[in-house]
Amino acid sequence: MFTGKSVLVTGGTGSFGRKFVETILNDHPDIERLVVFSRDELKQFEMSQVFPDTRYRQLRYFIGDVRDKERLRRAFEGVDIVVHAAALKQIPACEYNPFEAIKTNILGAQNVIEAAIESDVRQVVALSTDKAAAPINLYGATKLCSDKLFVAANNFRGKRDLKFSVVRYGNVMGSRGSVIPLFIKKRQDGLLPITDERMTRFNITLKDGVNLVIFALQNMWGGEIFVPKIPSYRIVDVADAIAPGVRREIVGIRPGEKLHEEMITETDSLNTVEFANYFVILPSLPLWDVGRFITNFSGKLCSEGFKYNSGNNTDWLSVEDICKLIKSDVDPGFAPNMES
Repeated sequence: MFTGKSVLVTGGTGSFGRKFVETILNDHPDIERLVVFSRDELKQFEMSQVFPDTRYRQLRYFIGDVRDKERLRRAFEGVDIVVHAAALKQIPACEYNPFEAIKTNILGAQNVIEAAIESDVRQVVALSTDKAAAPINLYGATKLCSDKLFVAANNFRGKRDLKFSVVRYGNVMGSRGSVIPLFIKKRQDGLLPITDERMTRFNITLKDGVNLVIFALQNMWGGEIFVPKIPSYRIVDVADAIAPGVRREIVGIRPGEKLHEEMITETDSLNTVEFANYFVILPSLPLWDVGRFITNFSGKLCSEGFKYNSGNNTDWLSVEDICKLIKSDVDPGFAPNMES
């Protein structure tokens, strides 16, 4: 689907963006153009050292901010596919600077939508988060609003051949600011801060996150929220995997955190279809024949009362699983710290 196409990724120098670029360049070398759109010139320079234009002539770097619609419109010229990954996502920073989060995560999302409609873009997939389901912090609330904007954009695209969909998944293993790099760093101090021993989280690797976005681009009808079936982990098992002999301190749940994250709430499930490897939350205003959609992909409507959260998951990572994933997807030189 990428042959001869031009693809742009907002937030292209972030963890997801870099992995997406790497995957597309390696697996789809016949792509016409791949545009990295971000506001950080240093990260773009560093990325260009990893992916030099002498080898990857399809790659372009475009400095800009999703808050600037005129810049987005210019960047979208000749672009067929947009993957929207730009966001302010650090929960404490969003709580302390609330309107900055709104300007990037909500107004920026609307700018992407309007720039796509005003250009010749054909597909837009936006990244969401488990924090957007029944949000209790501002970051989650802004991402829920963003999800609603992208789904609703299908209602006012007019007669354009343009589709908007959303991909929602859980914690990305090893992403910046997440628990695994924190624990690897903290074990050197001989003390791991544990928020709550009961805490669980969904887990997805960067590679699987990128593959889910590509899957959505290949199968989207417009208006879906794709939710993958992924495993959960217990925070204490992450601690056992990284630093089994290191002392722990219970520090309590931080403001805006949950014991268990959700990706599909009980209310959402009334409008959710289950497939073999993923769920789809349907648009609240019907955009196409739901029955044909379900039959086409061999799905079934979720049962009443269903909810999908990291605490009631049926798929769990063991301590051994976590060790293997850290070594394969985060740090090839990783070894558990066995010091007591």
